[in-house]
Amino acid sequence: MQVRTTRLEAEEAKIIYQETAGLAIITIHRPQLKNALTANMWDQLAKIALRTLENPKNKVLLLRGSGENFTAGSDIKEFNSISLEKAEEAFVHMERTISTIENLPIPVIGVINGPAMGAGLELALACDIRIGSDKAKMGIPVGKLGITLNNKFAKRLVDLVGPSATKDFVFTGRMYKAEEAFKAGMLNYLVAEKDLNRFAIRMGKLVAGMSPDSLLAVKRSVKECVDSAPALWEGSTPFVSETDFSEGVRAFVEKRQPVFTRQLPKQ
Repeated sequence: MQVRTTRLEAEEAKIIYQETAGLAIITIHRPQLKNALTANMWDQLAKIALRTLENPKNKVLLLRGSGENFTAGSDIKEFNSISLEKAEEAFVHMERTISTIENLPIPVIGVINGPAMGAGLELALACDIRIGSDKAKMGIPVGKLGITLNNKFAKRLVDLVGPSATKDFVFTGRMYKAEEAFKAGMLNYLVAEKDLNRFAIRMGKLVAGMSPDSLLAVKRSVKECVDSAPALWEGSTPFVSETDFSEGVRAFVEKRQPVFTRQLPKQ
């Protein structure tokens, strides 16, 4: 089986792109930091996702992280030295990358081993199908960082698990282990870690053998069913809190619990 591999440098990290037997494979590779994505890596990821369409033989995209993590999401340390305006711009850019992957006209299969956290969870939810190993964990601890969960982010969770479960998931900031994520509907398949990549390749080939017109039609039809207002995220709730985000990022970098002092408004 012939595999063509390209490694694109993004600072000290790599986005690895492969093609084989009708499958495009993107691997987020920054294992020393749980595959956390820098701003440059988000940019590279969007470009590579679109690159999959250049080869008409690519019928399915597999998206995965290297080693024992899917991705911890964005590299929070990058936000420690920028303004709130720049942080908001970074989240908008991040959302555009995630939407690019979500809107690809070919099926996208997320291969989830280890944690998928924060924006990493959003990236997983943007996939059409998610295959998780028994070591998978899924969480979105935005409450510890003063990130305010924009409408587009929230909608992906609501579509999968419902309004109440979404609130519980975000309010508590807790991690769902593999079995719980599977039962909640965030994972479509749950397999042993040792079987994950083999199962994902087999699933990818199965999907790649289906009619391209059928696959595209169902992607579009499902999107129309769930997206009552696809552009609502623009100009809606901001991505970061003006008062809490800076404290949340400082606490993360200093490895301590954040101290939020602002009082909620009275009704």
